[in-house]
Amino acid sequence: MALRCGITGIAGVGKTTIFNCISNTKAATGMNVPGGAKTNIGMVRVPDPRLYELEKLQPSEKITPTTVEIVDIPGLSGSPAGAEGTGNRFLGDIRNTDALIHVLRCFDDEMLPHVEGSVDPVRDMETVNLELQVRDHESLGKKTEKLRKTAKSGDKDAIRGMEVLERYMAHLGEFNDARTLDAGSDAGRYIADLSLLTMKPVLYVCNVDEKSALSGNAYVDRVRKHLTGQDAEILIIAGAIEAEISELENAADRNAFLKDIGLPEPGVDRLVRAAYKLLDLRTFFTAGPKEIRAWTIRRGMTASQAAGVIHSDLERGFIRAEVMKYTDFVTLGSEHACREAGKLLVEGRNYIVEDGDIIHVRFNV
Repeated sequence: MALRCGITGIAGVGKTTIFNCISNTKAATGMNVPGGAKTNIGMVRVPDPRLYELEKLQPSEKITPTTVEIVDIPGLSGSPAGAEGTGNRFLGDIRNTDALIHVLRCFDDEMLPHVEGSVDPVRDMETVNLELQVRDHESLGKKTEKLRKTAKSGDKDAIRGMEVLERYMAHLGEFNDARTLDAGSDAGRYIADLSLLTMKPVLYVCNVDEKSALSGNAYVDRVRKHLTGQDAEILIIAGAIEAEISELENAADRNAFLKDIGLPEPGVDRLVRAAYKLLDLRTFFTAGPKEIRAWTIRRGMTASQAAGVIHSDLERGFIRAEVMKYTDFVTLGSEHACREAGKLLVEGRNYIVEDGDIIHVRFNV
């Protein structure tokens, strides 16, 4: 699918620790990484209990969850907007993602000084947001100048484009993110080529200490208050504890650890599912005695496009898709029962695949 979710934030807030908990890539942590800060990329398995429910009804040799790509972006170290080095690399990495996980430090630790000298997650959030807003304002300004001459000649499309761009510039100039502005149903086509950084969807992760893992703390309360009224999801994760849990190879040991601290599941599992949702992705399944597998598609993809995710030959030679809904399959207990109950549907290439569909593709190449 080639969709990326980036982990971002101020340097030293625990981004790489959280990245290591969820990724198949293990990166060096801490402020003094040999060779300087660098971008880390890893593939992350998306926890989905539906796979194991399917296995109860369709025994299989192999279970394969779907994955999402996570990018650990070097932390912003306080360099001014537009500066060379870390600032530009930070902005460039963000531009290459489709959604952002913004990690905020919400814990005190005298052994780990904050780069700004004090812990203030709202200030840190505003620092990163300002960096992105400034760069977006610059991008909008450059395009506005290009349109200005055409608009002066009376070109109606250019005039409308100027109106849209100037509205976004004014919005950003008041320290707002582009995604919070409704500039009209046609606004997207005037800004699509700019890949505005503050247009990307954002999930906020409050990195807390162990005792705050369940309900948060005063720092988390400040973040919630600051984001009141915004369409923003906030997750609470104790990164240091999650790191310890992720090091346990035995499932029973992990479950015992989670029970001791009162967590029903690792917080990073919630994070991965939230990231998957943030990217606006959907899952469909294929199920058989050889393998039960989850596949990732974008919302709105057709049956033939979903077949192409499995293999290009399936899309090229697509005939039809035999579709069962996950809830029907687990309720009725088998493909045969679904067929008998009229719950196995035969769909054409333009069928819009829904999350949880179990699909068997018929094709001929």
